[in-house]
Amino acid sequence: MMDDTGTWVAVGPAGAVGSIRRASDGFHVELYGRTGRGGTYPSLGSAKEAVHAALGPFADRPEFRAH
Repeated sequence: MMDDTGTWVAVGPAGAVGSIRRASDGFHVELYGRTGRGGTYPSLGSAKEAVHAALGPFADRPEFRAH
């Protein structure tokens, strides 16, 4: 089931690490504290994978909370 919301916040053990916002051209990723890292992805799944990958090779997958 896909959320009808337009914003998801990625939360890891240390707190919020980024967000995903639905837009007309895809899903925009913003990574908190990482200037220039982010982008636009064609699906919510690929945006979530991008956030997880940006956290590093041994990072746990963050929880994505719809807002």
